[in-house]
Amino acid sequence: MSVESQLRAGVAALGLALPDGAEARLLAYLALLDKWNRVYNLTAVRDAGRMVSHHLLDSLAAVPFFKGDRVLDVGSGGGLPGIPLAIARPDLRVTLIDSIAKKTAFLLQAKAELGLANLSVVTSRVEDYRPDARFDVITSRAFSDLREFVLLTGHLLAPGGQWLAMKGLYPNEEIAVLPADVRVSADHALVVPGLEASRHLIVLERVA
Repeated sequence: MSVESQLRAGVAALGLALPDGAEARLLAYLALLDKWNRVYNLTAVRDAGRMVSHHLLDSLAAVPFFKGDRVLDVGSGGGLPGIPLAIARPDLRVTLIDSIAKKTAFLLQAKAELGLANLSVVTSRVEDYRPDARFDVITSRAFSDLREFVLLTGHLLAPGGQWLAMKGLYPNEEIAVLPADVRVSADHALVVPGLEASRHLIVLERVA
């Protein structure tokens, strides 16, 4: 199956209604990621077909659960889940942050080549980042354990906002050591087409 067919079938299986041109942009992003990965080592996944399932569809599976307007993708690396999210949801303003300049150089190139006006890129350690406005959702895919994630990013979450952490197996041990003022408000078991692995989207909120 071609990557185009694999992506189209996966999007249909997820039940997503993507905007016009989104699939072409996602494939263009995949081609960019593959090209830059040969030099910059942005992902351990090398096969284009596995990139569709492990990166694009894995990120897209979480798309329906993003609420609000401003999203921060922490430790974005190669742009996951932030770039697929920005493509699928042009209504969101997505900021990608990473402390490694070669990774943000790729993210800036992807923003320019894909024409993503709703995407911003920041080179910084997240604990040092002080934007003008806080975020409705803070997400990460492979940044850290949950406790460190919320402690390092707490100053960036808007009142009433949520953390959305993409995880594999349900992280019982990480949840057990969350700060006392943070609780799990939802757990979404994600079924990712072509990915034979457990995936959970853990939704965290501050205790009122």
